[in-house]
Amino acid sequence: MPAARDLRELLALLEERGQLRRVRAELSPVLEIPEVLRRVMRRRGPALLFERVRGYPGWRVAGNLFGTLERIKLALGAERLEEIGERLTRALAGPPPMGLLEKLRGLREALDLARYAPRQARRAAFEDTVLEGGEASLERIPAFKTWPRDGGRYITFGQVYTVDPATGVTNIGVYRVMVRGPREAVVHWQLHKRGQQAYREAGERAWERLPVAVVVGSDPATMLAGVMPVPYPLDKLLFAGVMAGRGVEVYRLPSGVPVPASAELVIEGYVEPGREAPEGPFGDHWGYYDRPARRFPVLTVERIWLRRGPVYVGTVVGKPPMEDAAIGKAVERIFLPIVRLLLPEVVDMNLPEHGVFQGIGIVSIRKRYPGQAKKVMMALWGLGQMALTKILIVVDHDVDVHDLNQVLWAVAAHVDPQRDVVVVPGTHTDELDPAAPYPGYGSKLGIDATRKLLEENNGRPWPEEVEPDPETARKIDRIWSSLGIDAGG
Repeated sequence: MPAARDLRELLALLEERGQLRRVRAELSPVLEIPEVLRRVMRRRGPALLFERVRGYPGWRVAGNLFGTLERIKLALGAERLEEIGERLTRALAGPPPMGLLEKLRGLREALDLARYAPRQARRAAFEDTVLEGGEASLERIPAFKTWPRDGGRYITFGQVYTVDPATGVTNIGVYRVMVRGPREAVVHWQLHKRGQQAYREAGERAWERLPVAVVVGSDPATMLAGVMPVPYPLDKLLFAGVMAGRGVEVYRLPSGVPVPASAELVIEGYVEPGREAPEGPFGDHWGYYDRPARRFPVLTVERIWLRRGPVYVGTVVGKPPMEDAAIGKAVERIFLPIVRLLLPEVVDMNLPEHGVFQGIGIVSIRKRYPGQAKKVMMALWGLGQMALTKILIVVDHDVDVHDLNQVLWAVAAHVDPQRDVVVVPGTHTDELDPAAPYPGYGSKLGIDATRKLLEENNGRPWPEEVEPDPETARKIDRIWSSLGIDAGG
């Protein structure tokens, strides 16, 4: 099944599969709709479509669209999410083409990659209504206030589009956007994000303005591409095409920023380098209100584009599990083939949802030489979004990283704290981490929970692991069902 082409096709598909519930009670986007979404997400419930939004006639609100891996696979038309990463790595892995047939095959793979490139659309769905001047007010949009002490109302699942002034590469990032007034918002661009990089580039080039577009409710591939840790300078629109299995149709705004033609809502505007305002507090994915308000770039609104009968998409974050837990697992699966390409010893990885993804990562490896687990830690800490992971645990290939009991056994049985624990002080961290002594700056912990080789164990051989006698085991296998023993669980 192909990926859904727009939000409405996704909603129809979810409803057809019994994965969507319509809410007909009139609810407010201030605390009420977010509270319903929070309860449903915690129960891993269905996607929701709120049909009556208090104070916003004509709007509907959708949420929890990506609350399970099954729904994400359905939205992207993928049986395995690893397929997406494999589309990128397929052309890069393996020996170079030598014969004619191999070269033709390599050309076909290159052409396959080209077909994921964005395509220009003649018309956009959001051209139904264009608001300019005083009409272009953010107060017309049912932005959420999720938690009572949030500093204001927030666009929580808006894809923020920028074009890098240095390279022309398009970035899509899901950054929270705080509504500051009818025609102003504050974009939470953290230090390590690609949007912040474009903002800095604009300042260094003495640009007076950096064009920005905030898109809400487009096709699933571009919505999810915004949260993917795509390494720079890979274009996010191209990556969205890889996720969808086809090129994304884009519409170029008057400002020059390309956005998905299928969008429900587009806020077109600009930021001025150096013009910043306080943002926050905000109840974030760690389950705490983040640090006292800090200054971030101010977005000035020029136009608001709306599809007829627009559907607003919002999410809520907080102590896991929330919708971002499933999205984080999708990131894990999609990027595993890319991690394996760069680190062939990696077998599997798990970013546990209650580890808040950037808090804890577990990786299994096929170990061949002493110190290899620490080498993998260092490599991962230097790799894109993994660089923000606070705690890394490395286990052997035969430990199931998704079974936390197996991981805890490996830590308990294989770790000597003095020998196998690495603390790296003075490193960059997630800016939202409540435990970090300074925003974006703290330390990292690595735990080598692999079996130790002679060189790592002071020349002592690792003890032999207990295993049943093979002949006895085979005999019991043959008669097991006749013993009448319930071994469930």
